[in-house]
Amino acid sequence: MSSEMITQTKLWDDKTEQHQNPQQILSVEELSILNERSNLKGLVQLIGHLAIIGCSGYVWATNFGNWPLAIPALIIYGFSLACMFAPMHEAGHRTAFANNRLNDIVAWFAGVLSFYNSTFYRRYHKWHHRYTRVPGKDPELTDLTPRNLGEYFLVLSGLPWWLDKIQGHYRAALGKLDNCPFIPDTAKAEVIRSTRLQLAVYAGAIAVSFAVGKPWFFMYWLLPLIVGQPLLRFILLGEHTGCTLDANLLTNTRITFTLWPVQFLMWNMPLHAVHHLYPSIPFHAMPQAYPMLSNHFTHVDSGYIKVNQYILANLGKLPC
Repeated sequence: MSSEMITQTKLWDDKTEQHQNPQQILSVEELSILNERSNLKGLVQLIGHLAIIGCSGYVWATNFGNWPLAIPALIIYGFSLACMFAPMHEAGHRTAFANNRLNDIVAWFAGVLSFYNSTFYRRYHKWHHRYTRVPGKDPELTDLTPRNLGEYFLVLSGLPWWLDKIQGHYRAALGKLDNCPFIPDTAKAEVIRSTRLQLAVYAGAIAVSFAVGKPWFFMYWLLPLIVGQPLLRFILLGEHTGCTLDANLLTNTRITFTLWPVQFLMWNMPLHAVHHLYPSIPFHAMPQAYPMLSNHFTHVDSGYIKVNQYILANLGKLPC
């Protein structure tokens, strides 16, 4: 056999092996470099995110009544507040920072701001990664996949998300976790304590608002989050909707190129297929990892408008 034929055969064998085990596409050496976590990069990202929340929130608070300025500020403020889901998610993976204690603290407070409980979510999300798009096992598949225009706008409204979070926090606070197989018995007490503490924070904020006679809780948290959730739902719909219902990490998750501000506030999560293929890669290294993996992904789209157009055009035909 000629050397050229041997080379071609080896390339074919390598490609076949990678298809059978996509997580071997990157070498051990490449992955070890990409996996390097950084407290500095995580803090810079977090400070930048909080600065956007602070600046837009200040404009919203000081220009009430000046609607041409206040409304855009409210939208930015609400969206950046809802996007605290992203650092909660990243720190929940313990990849946002090199220090695990810092990851846990940031994840919890980011969850408070975005109405997620990070202690519960970490276990829930672990199963989502373990059983991504596997019917009957992936807990995210219990979320509504829109089958018609009414359900599409219902999902975008955020109403099902609010109901799920309110019911979920209530049940967790009461210790009713029997329908949550992703939470082991050894973690139930921690989840209950964490949820109760989070609800106590909200109760304290409401009490302060009533004590001073100002609608602070509503104006600076609840209303902005209500405004920001539809934008976040618009983005999160694109992560898996319309992708394959199987365990193939190259076909069951989407890459979506988007505007830099969205990429920033989402902590590079629009490169979602990279994250699912190698969840150990921190947010700051995903743009570096994508070119090394780009040829292997099936779903790569140029923008969330295009993704949602695809979803709308295929309502009732999407796997769910």
